[in-house]
Amino acid sequence: MTDLEHAGTRIRFLIRDRDAKFVPSFDNVFTAVGADVIKIPVRAPRANAIAERFVGSARRELLDKMLILNGSHARRALSEYEDHFNTHRPHRTLDQAAPLRALPPPVHARRDVVRHDRLGGILHEYAHDA
Repeated sequence: MTDLEHAGTRIRFLIRDRDAKFVPSFDNVFTAVGADVIKIPVRAPRANAIAERFVGSARRELLDKMLILNGSHARRALSEYEDHFNTHRPHRTLDQAAPLRALPPPVHARRDVVRHDRLGGILHEYAHDA
């Protein structure tokens, strides 16, 4: 039994690029446990861009600042970061809105800003005080 089978979860897909470093034996490890290996299209540099953007953000904003103790801790921290990323963190391409939140109304009067810390102060969320 391989380490992948001991993990307790089933890997359904392996999505990878067409780099020469991925030799056939690399794919065979995943197909042996029932995973489908999917190669991204040829000459499509943006095919993986969204996933790479999230992984890069999660690494820079969370994982580089925190010591992960075990798999359960990693899942909990990444779940919290995912919620922060999708419901609060402003995204430049969405006019500073979060993906799962509508744009806030424009603010004309000066109001105080309140900071809410998440993950023990690693992530900061800011909102106008009511």
